[in-house]
Amino acid sequence: MARHLITSAIPYINGIKHLGNLVGSQLPADLYARYLRGRGHEVLFLCATDEHGTPAELAAAKAKMPVAEYCAEMHGVQAEIAKGFRLSFDHFGRSSSARNHKLTQHFAGRLHEAGLIREVSEKQMYSHADGRFLPDRYIEGTCPNCGFDSARGDQCDNCTKQLDPVDLINPHSTISGSTDLEMRETKHLYLRQSTLKDQLEAWIDSKKDWPILTTSIAKKWLNDGDGLQDRGITRDLDWGIPVRDGEKDWPGMEGKVFYVWFDAPIEYIACSQEWVDAGKGDNWERWWRTDKGAEDVTYTQFMGKDNVPFHTLSFPATILGSGEPWKLVDYIKSFNYLNYDGGQFSTSRGRGVFMDQALEILPADYWRWWLLSHAPESSDSEFTWDNFQASVNKDLADVLGNFVSRITKFCRSKFGEVVPEGGAYGEQEEALIADLAARVAAYQGTMDAMEVRKSSAELRAIWVAGNEYLQSAAPWSTFKEDPEKAAMQVRLGLGLIRLYAVLSAPFIPDASATMLKAMNAEGAGWPDDVAGFLAGLAAGHAFTVPDVLFAKITDEQREDWQTRFAGVRT
Repeated sequence: MARHLITSAIPYINGIKHLGNLVGSQLPADLYARYLRGRGHEVLFLCATDEHGTPAELAAAKAKMPVAEYCAEMHGVQAEIAKGFRLSFDHFGRSSSARNHKLTQHFAGRLHEAGLIREVSEKQMYSHADGRFLPDRYIEGTCPNCGFDSARGDQCDNCTKQLDPVDLINPHSTISGSTDLEMRETKHLYLRQSTLKDQLEAWIDSKKDWPILTTSIAKKWLNDGDGLQDRGITRDLDWGIPVRDGEKDWPGMEGKVFYVWFDAPIEYIACSQEWVDAGKGDNWERWWRTDKGAEDVTYTQFMGKDNVPFHTLSFPATILGSGEPWKLVDYIKSFNYLNYDGGQFSTSRGRGVFMDQALEILPADYWRWWLLSHAPESSDSEFTWDNFQASVNKDLADVLGNFVSRITKFCRSKFGEVVPEGGAYGEQEEALIADLAARVAAYQGTMDAMEVRKSSAELRAIWVAGNEYLQSAAPWSTFKEDPEKAAMQVRLGLGLIRLYAVLSAPFIPDASATMLKAMNAEGAGWPDDVAGFLAGLAAGHAFTVPDVLFAKITDEQREDWQTRFAGVRT
């Protein structure tokens, strides 16, 4: 039994995420964690809310709540939505935890001791009315490039041009509205990533099996322009982890906090400490410290492509620079973007389906299946309602759901709600079992390789094989002349439901549980021997006919949802 540490990019605290965020990290991470558990491996699957930085303060101000109170409430909201999507985290933590405070300050102290932090004087925008330095997102004005009058100090949302606050025309504070701003000198700490460039590059080069998307982004940041740059790790903010040198004060850094992108990845480690504090585990070090047993752990991260630079460069620089025996990531599975019906998801414009809305209109399995079977792995992908309807109706309702309904109802009508006895496999059945054994092996291969879309295609092919057998064998016709042979065909069909339930659990866990319960087969292990597994439901084994697994999406529903979630197009 192998040990697997799995983390997905931690979602930001400022609101409910859309389906693109879900499929870009948390959902495929859950798929992999469920698969590995199903194969009998030991898994620690961690996630948390990312709670520091300017957007958290802005969101709290908009909600008219203290930022700590806002973050606590939104953590609860996001945790409930994660449960709704059946995300099987072993712990869902918080980057604002006391554990992450202490650990972040510890890493800063180690990096400082190693000479990997330097102090830099720079100029930033200061608001006299607010009595504080303003982070980029606290400043708005007119874009000098396109004239958009609500451009932020870091970027114009209209033309996407990268900006500095001094570039804006008529800038003002988003806190007070004041235009009484000036550029004033302040001091910040920078992580000297550039000194670790060769070490980071050698580490990345050693990862021959990483996705091209992951390595290409990392290489671009390493080598484009002037190469890997030192990165600021502090900000002039009230909300965050206070800057300390380990357990000591840091002269000149009073009133400052660590930059969110410095402390957020450290939460992966802190989250495992929170997991122990919550009584869910008893030894976090065996997952993270290579001197305490973590040398035999395989660590996999899941994230959208925008997070790759921080996880291939900045966080590893923190780990390596500390000089301590921390576990480095072994594999980074990165994803492109999911777009929405001809454009982009937009929170401000109400465009697209967000996670809470999705669960209000359909159960989690419908969304899980579509998102994973259309995961944006090799390129961006697009959600459309037509495609969603077609995929759900064909794959889930017609192929899987119809198979389960037909075989269980036919058995009940002719043999009762027990597995029938009699008959022996013929050539058709032996051919089917051999085909399924090959397909299950292919499915395991793609799941081991974290090829999400290919895995869904292999799983669907397994469902289809059973459907084709049922259609060809036609036990309802066989029964008229050879009831024993029909009994054998039905017995095999019921065994296929159990097989489908186990194999499908990583993708559609609720439907899997329903099938297992109906077959009175909870706790069924992984089908390492397909033939033996299919024979596992012995004659006389009781079952029940389940309710319809998947209802079809009607044209009226599709049209309603398409209109409801269109938002305001610009």
